[in-house]
Amino acid sequence: MKQSYYLYKSGRLQRKDNTLEIVYKDGMKRSIPIERVDNLYIMTEFDFNTSLLNFISQFGVSIHFFNYYGFYTGTFYAKEKLVSGKLLIEQVNAYNDKEKRLFLAKAFIEAASYNIYRNLRYYETRGKNVKEDLEKIEFLRKQINLCKNVQEVMGIEGNIRKTYYQAWNEIINQNIYFEKRTKNPPDNAINSIISYVNTLIYTRVLNELYKTQLNPTISYLHEPSERRFSLCLDIAEIFKPILADRLIFSMFNKNQITEADFEPNLNFLYIKENTRKEITKQLDEKMQTTIKHKKLNREVSYEYLIRLEIYKIIKYLLENTAYEGFKMWW
Repeated sequence: MKQSYYLYKSGRLQRKDNTLEIVYKDGMKRSIPIERVDNLYIMTEFDFNTSLLNFISQFGVSIHFFNYYGFYTGTFYAKEKLVSGKLLIEQVNAYNDKEKRLFLAKAFIEAASYNIYRNLRYYETRGKNVKEDLEKIEFLRKQINLCKNVQEVMGIEGNIRKTYYQAWNEIINQNIYFEKRTKNPPDNAINSIISYVNTLIYTRVLNELYKTQLNPTISYLHEPSERRFSLCLDIAEIFKPILADRLIFSMFNKNQITEADFEPNLNFLYIKENTRKEITKQLDEKMQTTIKHKKLNREVSYEYLIRLEIYKIIKYLLENTAYEGFKMWW
């Protein structure tokens, strides 16, 4: 089975026959059969050449790059093999059609906010005082269908997230005050973890998009941009509460992450390597965990749930089949 590989030690990435070889700076070597690689995460400095890129392109392997602080900087992915001119036209048409774009934007936030609500309900049943937050989010969710444009949807989404994040001080059993979500740069331990884990979800969505004919640059909730795969941001909104937030809550509440796992002199911006490794390990395990799908009536992995979401969007664009974003039922 293919899997993700995370490279934390500096070295060189090269082709050796039909194998991916990693030569570390200390002289150690590691070989990985290319058929086992789904995508690579470069978390430090690495050397490679165009021969290596040509090699991995043949197998559809993507490389995601992160900087010193563990923040995502970009992705190399091979020339798209699954292309569809018809689907591309329909994607663009849906973006230009104000009603269709608004419908999809609402559907993404309807699903994302429902999953947020379910997270808070889960912790309320475990004695956390989040009743007021639940009531406010429930009120805000009712406003989504009243929005007349995408900007209003984004405004509602922002208010929902603001309310949600205010509840994190109650959910997380550590004395880390979390006032608001700050991204550029994160200003405390929780913000740094959110940025890091959200990026991992973003790249997972990109990896699944690459396996379909959908173009990742044409989006509906977030404005398309020249320097990002904005459709990944749209779809990631649905899965962040399920995959990212629940992982963060669990690791903080089990003391698998504490402020000791950050560099305080860098305002908690830098997450120590061992902690980043543990986060990716647990996320990988979660992505491969299966649940019984209500409609398919069979076991599917969380990773495949993302692909199924993409197929639903494709079906809506090509066949005008009713689309509803994925919502937790557990």
